[in-house]
Amino acid sequence: MNPTENVINSMFEKLEKFIRTETVVGEQIQVGNVTLIPIVTVSFGVGAGGGGGKDEKGNDGTGSGGGLGAKIQPNAMLVIKNEEVTVLPLSSKGSFDKLFEMMPEIISKVDCCKPKNEKEE
Repeated sequence: MNPTENVINSMFEKLEKFIRTETVVGEQIQVGNVTLIPIVTVSFGVGAGGGGGKDEKGNDGTGSGGGLGAKIQPNAMLVIKNEEVTVLPLSSKGSFDKLFEMMPEIISKVDCCKPKNEKEE
């Protein structure tokens, strides 16, 4: 295997460890009877090259290199409460604000997070 192939294989081995199903559909977060599941987009770019030649003295030389870039961006939050499933898109401006605004309401409806005096009512 030539050096360029080694670089490319190494980059894709690392990429394979990075991009998995759990990367696109994140691990669920359980808050009482509400389940939150993040959905993300993964994009990446790869470039590699190599070459060889002789200098003016007749010395052989070779070189190779590569680069890899990846980006993970949250797209939506899947909200499962009781038997109801809702998708909260996060791609539009202000969606994170909407999610944070919803959190007190979600938490207030979960029995495990209420103060003791509210549980008794």
